Amino acid sequence: QVQLVESGGGLVQAGGSLRLSCAASGVSGRTFSGYVMGWFRQAPGKEREFVAAISWSGSRSSYADSVKGRFAISRDNAKNTVYLQMNSLKPEDTAVYYCAADSKLYGDTWYMRPPEYGYWGQGTQVTVSS
Repeated sequence: QVQLVESGGGLVQAGGSLRLSCAASGVSGRTFSGYVMGWFRQAPGKEREFVAAISWSGSRSSYADSVKGRFAISRDNAKNTVYLQMNSLKPEDTAVYYCAADSKLYGDTWYMRPPEYGYWGQGTQVTVSS
C-alpha cells in the first residue's frame, strides 16, 4: 500500500513562491519510479482539478493551462519524492493541494482525471493573499 504525505503549504502573498513536496512510502514490490505522480487542487465549493503530472522517469510532464509557466513539477526517485514549485502565485491558486500516484503508463490524458489515481495524500493547504 502506497502512502503519500504532502508538505510545504502555507500562507503567501500574491506574487510569492512555495514549493510543495510529496513523500511516498510503502512502495515495496514496485519502486517509486514505477508510478506516475500528479498534483491536484481543490478550492472550497469546487471540484478537484488537475494541476500537473510527471512520468515515471521525469522526462515527461503536463500542466493545467492555468499554471503553465508558473508551476513546475519534478521528482527525485532516489528520495521517493515529487515536488511542485509554485511561482508568481495568485489568490485564485488558493486551495488544498493533493498529490496522487498510479502505476499506469504515462500517456493519453488519463493522468488529468482524479478517479484514475489509486493513491492519494491527505493534502496541504495553500493560501495566497492579495
